[in-house]
Amino acid sequence: MLYMDWTIILLLPGLLLGLWAQYRVKSAYAKYGKIGTARGLTAEQVSHDLLKRDGNAGVAIQPTEGELTDNYDPLANILHLSQGVYGQSSIAAIGIAAHECGHAMQKQHDYGPLKLRSAFVPVVNIGSNLYFPIFLLGLIFSWQPLITVGIICFSLTLVFSLITLPVEFNASHRALAMLSDGGYVTEEELGGVRAVLSAAAMTYVAAAIGSLLQLLRLLLLSRNRRS
Repeated sequence: MLYMDWTIILLLPGLLLGLWAQYRVKSAYAKYGKIGTARGLTAEQVSHDLLKRDGNAGVAIQPTEGELTDNYDPLANILHLSQGVYGQSSIAAIGIAAHECGHAMQKQHDYGPLKLRSAFVPVVNIGSNLYFPIFLLGLIFSWQPLITVGIICFSLTLVFSLITLPVEFNASHRALAMLSDGGYVTEEELGGVRAVLSAAAMTYVAAAIGSLLQLLRLLLLSRNRRS
């Protein structure tokens, strides 16, 4: 069945890459979360200033619980900063906050991939929840149309991961440019920001590769069932 076959080996590279990416994020965050910036501004203060400079002062900035739970909600127009970021002046905190400001600016400037990702969220949520039971029922009853529907549902996850990549890379690019141009960090500190954001970006790359490998596995299981 689905869990007891050789194709599960295909998922191992994606799993290992994901674990490595998470390790890189936590290591970079731990390292640069202990180093303050020369200007001493908190992530919340920098966020307010960056958004104001961009004419985007309407974005609400709120603290949120957890570690590395920072995010920008384009529908509510709220920038959430985690406990280790909101009131902190470390290199990591400033970089993460600037990255989330980059997302807010994407919305302000009608950045196409962000709009596409936001529109895709409800679709991918449905697909990711339904693909497994649909695909499994197709295998159990040997009904190819159901198997195909399950594969299509899962493929939405891969499409979403691919759409996410340019959104995240662009937000980091905006963050680095804003921090450098505005003089919020020194050239040396900018290297630390880049290390943190690069590590975070790898988690999205790992997710996309993991989705691609899972889709390949589903296609092989479908082919094996037909044969």
